Amino acid sequence: MFDAAAAAQMERIVADLGRMYHERNEALREVTRAHHEALLRLSLAADFKDDETGVHILRMGYLAETLALFMGEPREFAQQLRRAAPMHDIGKIGIPDAVLKKPGAYTPQERAVMNEHPRMGARILGRSRIPLFQLAAEVALGHHERWDGRGYPSQLAGAAIPLSARIVAVVDYFDALTMDRCYRKAFPDEIALCMLMDQREAAFDPRVVDAFVANAPSLIALRDAINREPPDFEILVESD
Repeated sequence: MFDAAAAAQMERIVADLGRMYHERNEALREVTRAHHEALLRLSLAADFKDDETGVHILRMGYLAETLALFMGEPREFAQQLRRAAPMHDIGKIGIPDAVLKKPGAYTPQERAVMNEHPRMGARILGRSRIPLFQLAAEVALGHHERWDGRGYPSQLAGAAIPLSARIVAVVDYFDALTMDRCYRKAFPDEIALCMLMDQREAAFDPRVVDAFVANAPSLIALRDAINREPPDFEILVESD
């Protein structure tokens, strides 16, 4: 039987282990937060190539989260998608401006260069064991695949494309159409919605398109609110 001194020593050991476990978890959260912030800032640098305001990646996060919720997906998945979606085009940091900003059609060589940005993005995000970065790499790699199997880089089709990438693809398409680009003005929302519907079952998952169109007023209102008062960039950086 333990005497009082031994019992007290055991309590101290248990307390020390508990403190060490807490400090370890806090350190891991801080490392994850710093990693996330660095990747988001790299994503922002890539986004500035297309969008001088950098607000596109903020819209991507919140619109992807909201669309996932409208589709009935779990809240935890939707919240993680809000954090991951802004990194979808991080691979564009490696694409020359002469290709990225070129108006009109690409040559076959330019198209081959452009089509590498999903793989570049997945490589930048790495093979992390942290679920957030696994999801972000999944989105980066898959958001240019097409429902009909004619996308890139892997020509995945239908449900073989991760749901995260299917959601981000629809949000990215609509948001890109309705923002000014260096080579064209923004399309009106009504025309962009028609263009989105035209790609239902071709480029995009019909279930995702239907959810977007059915909830378009709410999604457009959210987009407009973000444009009026963009959230602080740091709000996307979360450690959990």
